[in-house]
Amino acid sequence: MKKIAIICGGDSGEYEISIKSARVVKKHLDRLKYEGYLIVIRGTDWYYEDERGDKHLMDKRHFSLQRGSESIQFDAVFNAIHGTPGEDGKMQAYLDMMGIPYTSSQMDTSALTFNKHLCNKFISSYGIHVANSITFFKGDKINEAEVIQTLGLPVFVKPARSGSSVGISKVSLKSELQTAVQKAFAEDSQILIESFIKGRELTCGMINRGKELIVFPITEIISKKEFFDYEAKYTKTLADEITPADIDNDVEQDIKTISAFLFKQLGCKGFVRFDYILSEAGLYFIEVNTIPGMTEESILPQMAADYGMSLTELFGIALANIFE
Repeated sequence: MKKIAIICGGDSGEYEISIKSARVVKKHLDRLKYEGYLIVIRGTDWYYEDERGDKHLMDKRHFSLQRGSESIQFDAVFNAIHGTPGEDGKMQAYLDMMGIPYTSSQMDTSALTFNKHLCNKFISSYGIHVANSITFFKGDKINEAEVIQTLGLPVFVKPARSGSSVGISKVSLKSELQTAVQKAFAEDSQILIESFIKGRELTCGMINRGKELIVFPITEIISKKEFFDYEAKYTKTLADEITPADIDNDVEQDIKTISAFLFKQLGCKGFVRFDYILSEAGLYFIEVNTIPGMTEESILPQMAADYGMSLTELFGIALANIFE
């Protein structure tokens, strides 16, 4: 039986969601093949918490666990950290140095896709539409009048590197812009101010099974708030998530084709989700999630279920990509 470290937690506002995702992963792993250990990563505190609540510190020199007289070496890592350091390439770089395989995309892919500014530049180089945006670093002077003249209103203000809509604001009035900028800079030293695109929010999930790419049914997200923010994502009553989405066949094929193309061009691995806005002007790429949520409320598990794939099978495919 292979020992799997399910890493979770992290150093972002997605900490609690990551813990929930990891518990779902552990619950649904095939127990005839895998023994899962929840390893919490937060700052320099890396530990395994056993059934009694006792914490056992990880040995970072080898990514191993000493539990009493037993020394546990892990065969692989199931990466369930949303945000830094699990989704931005830092943990991947460490695990590469340790020679330990993992379920998520590699370091370079993760670093690129986690930075919204850099990812948008890469995506747009293929002629795929992205929203107009201006990027700023902490300490830059922001001329609000010029920003509004360039992008119009409303706009979205986003940290360049965050997930689950943490630190994101929709700004409809000039007077709201400064507060939104401060909120975004609280999460990251780089931010984007992005033009608002009116349309339907659609998302496409997929997983590779070896060289085969399985594309799940598309989901439409209808938020009952101003936009699909952190609260709406994790409160069932605040958004409708419709799978499969009620869209024309040509739109469905466009989204699936573009997503499969980007999966390969970005060098993604495991399960990934691509988000879009379908507007009257066409389809716009919003972002890619290389470690999407795995909670009971999360979108990708809903997609897999509609496809006819259980979570045990989904997680098994992610691990089989490592071992087979």
